[in-house]
Formats: sequence, C-alpha cells, structure tokens
Amino acid sequence: MRKYRKTAFIFRRDLRLDDNTGLIEAIKNSELIICCFILDPWILNNPSFHRPNMFQFFRESLLDLERKISSLNGKLFYFYDSNNKVIDSLVEFEKIEAIYCNRDYTKYSINRDIEILESCKKNNTDFYQYNDLLLTEPEKIKNKYGQPYTIFSYFYRSALKIPVNRPQILVTNQKHFRLESSIKKDYDVPSIDFFGSFNPSIDQHGGRAVCEKILAGIEKFKNYKENRDFPYLDSTTKLSPHIKFGNCSIREIYYKILDHFGNSHPLIRQLYWRDFFTHIGYHFPHVFKKPFKVKFQKVKWIYNKNKFLSWCNGMTGFPIVDAGMRQLNSTGNMHNRVRMITASFLVKDLRINWMQGERYFASKLIDYDPCVNNGNWQWVSSTGCDSQPYFRIFNPWLQQKKFDPDCMYIKKWIPELRNISNEVIHNWNEKQINLYHNINYPKPMLEHDFESKVTKEIFSATTRYT
Repeated sequence: MRKYRKTAFIFRRDLRLDDNTGLIEAIKNSELIICCFILDPWILNNPSFHRPNMFQFFRESLLDLERKISSLNGKLFYFYDSNNKVIDSLVEFEKIEAIYCNRDYTKYSINRDIEILESCKKNNTDFYQYNDLLLTEPEKIKNKYGQPYTIFSYFYRSALKIPVNRPQILVTNQKHFRLESSIKKDYDVPSIDFFGSFNPSIDQHGGRAVCEKILAGIEKFKNYKENRDFPYLDSTTKLSPHIKFGNCSIREIYYKILDHFGNSHPLIRQLYWRDFFTHIGYHFPHVFKKPFKVKFQKVKWIYNKNKFLSWCNGMTGFPIVDAGMRQLNSTGNMHNRVRMITASFLVKDLRINWMQGERYFASKLIDYDPCVNNGNWQWVSSTGCDSQPYFRIFNPWLQQKKFDPDCMYIKKWIPELRNISNEVIHNWNEKQINLYHNINYPKPMLEHDFESKVTKEIFSATTRYT
C-alpha cells in the first residue's frame, strides 16, 4: 500500500482509538490524519431517526472520543453535510489523498459508502474500507451451496471455525504519526446538542471508560446462563450499546470473555447472534420492510391505536408487560427476557404488526441496532429466518411467575402495585381490581388464552394455504 502525506479517517460505529482497524491502517500509511465525524442532515431531518436516548449515549461516546484525540494533540472535526460534499471539501481545501473508514452493513450504510467511493473516484482520491464491526464478515461464511446460512446453529458452528484477530493497541509514538489539529476552511459544525434532549433517567452512559469498567468486572457474569432471565437480578452485561457504537471493539469483548470463561460460555454465543442477524440484514435487505418468510405477509394484522398506546405506555393490565414498557420509556433499556415477553404480547395477543413494535423500540432503545432489533422482532413474531414456531406464544402470567416470582421487578416499575401481595399480582383480574378499587392500575385488556388460540389459528391458516 502506498504512503500518504495527509489522509482522513471517518469515525462511525467505532468511537475508539485502540483496536480500530481502519484507523490503525491509516496511521501506518499516513504522515498526518484528519479525524472526522460526518453528520448527514438527512438523518436529523428524517422522523424515523428520532431516537433521543440512543443519540444521548452516542453523544457521550463522541465527546469521550474527542477528549482522547485531544490528549494526542489532535482534534475530532464534525461535519454537518452530505458525505460527498464533505469529501469534496476535504480534497479541495485540505488536499486529502485518501479516505479511511470501517465497514457497516445496513442498506443505508452501504449506499452511503458507495456515495463516498464515487466522490473519491471523481476527486482521484483513494478509498479504503476495513472489516472491524463483526467477528465474521458476511462474505466469509457460506453453506456448501455457496449461500448464506439462515439457521443460526449451522451458522454458529461454521463461524466458530474462523479465527478472530487479537485486538491491536494503538501505537501513538510512531515517527510520522500526528493528528491534524486545525483545518483551513471553516465548516458548518453543529453543536453536539443537535442530537436531542437530555434524559436524566437513562441508565447506560457512553464512553470507553464505562465499557472498560464492565469488562474489568467480567467475573460478575460467571453465572450469566443461570441468572440472565431474571430481570430483578439485573445480571445482563449492558455491553450492547457499547458494542453498537464501538466504545470497545467486538474483538476486545470477545477475547475478554474467551480468555476468562472459554468458548462455551453463553456470552460468546450472544456475540455470534449479533453477527448472524447482521449477516441476514446484509444478504436479505427485504427484512427491513417485510417478513423474512414472505408467506407471512398474508397475515391479517390488526391496528387499534388505543390498544397500541396502552402497550406503549405500560397500561395493558399485564404486570410483567407493563413493567418492561415503563422501564424502556424511562431508561431507554429493557431486560432481554422482558423484551421477548412484551414483543410477543404485541404480536400474538394484540395481533399488531411486529413492524409497529420494532419502530417503537427503535425510538426508545439506547442500544438500537437495526439488524439486531429486526432479527429479534422477527424471531418473536415467527416471521424470521430462524424464528420460534408460530404456535409458541409467551404466556405473560407464567413468565412473571417463573422469572419474577416475588414481583421485585414489577413493583420497581409499577408503583401502583407496590403494596399489593405477590399472589394478587400474579392473578390480577377484574375480581382483584374490585377488591383494590383505589389502585389506579387497569384490568387485563384481553384474555390471553383466547387470543393466543386465535393467533395460532390465523398463522396455521396462512401456512396451510401458502
């Protein structure tokens, strides 16, 4: 690879200096680097991208990265414009000879990078992309017919055979390495507050130090398999938003788990589920607008605005469902087991299209990842590539009795029920409400057994006549 006098590195979902594949390659081949973050106005002007909790975490991570670059006598430059215009300006005014970045895999990301490539070609500027986001690249794992895997267990067995690179530490004392601290042209740089309003209740914060602290306490997750399904234990790692924005690399996290627990630990499997759903989104982009299993497009969903809002606001009368939705609305987070319960309730009890729920989660989650969120919703709704069978429906009453037997999680998020006995909460119905008429909490909005039976009949008919 040729050597360059001046290049630019574009940060996206890799907000760190250590083990940043594209940045390390840029350092090896550049005398001077301009560190960039490009915010396309199209994103902020698109209502579907209104995700204040996610942007708050993102903002904190960006500011942390900015401080790290500043400590190396450099600067992170923010550009508020389309990607091609930023590239044109960097070439014209800063005499950039090459652009470096890491790959992403959504349709938006792919189109964005095609735009950057075309701009680089027009400006006679080299463009380099690197594999950094995943443990395994989508082109590297195929079945014996040369097709992408659509069953996770087969994918997982194949993926485990592919070596994962050890993390690389950023070398900051290279003779020719320095970061650009000033640029000649004044760009329209937006305030970081552009990203949205501040949520004081958010329970996960951005920045590499936070992620490193979680990894330093990895021993806490020794019994992850036994404890992860109990929301009151709060025993999940909270690594997902850090993985989403690359505060620590996926390789750093992988090897921390592997070296500590071995490759049979369930957290390793969880990392590969993320790869799997990302591969599905890359190879089958139709999943972002319709079911993976196209036959389920014929399912007749019901949209009732009032029922949907009851679900959104945690007022369904099903305590475990409502506790989860209230946690989400307040903190931008929801326990993984409860995510499945709430999603199943929307799709298979209310029979509201899973895409409505996916969009609502997208608007609230700190760790929103389009491929992972889509994959999880399609798994629950039985429309995905390796989803649960349509006749498997989460019973919210049984789920809360099994995973929140003492109602510790429920009472935390539903203060109306804090003085009610666990037995009553686990059997909440109209009769109980009459005994507690001063409690401002609704009766169950439907009869679960009846609705689940109807849902099974609808899915069965769709399967039978397709």
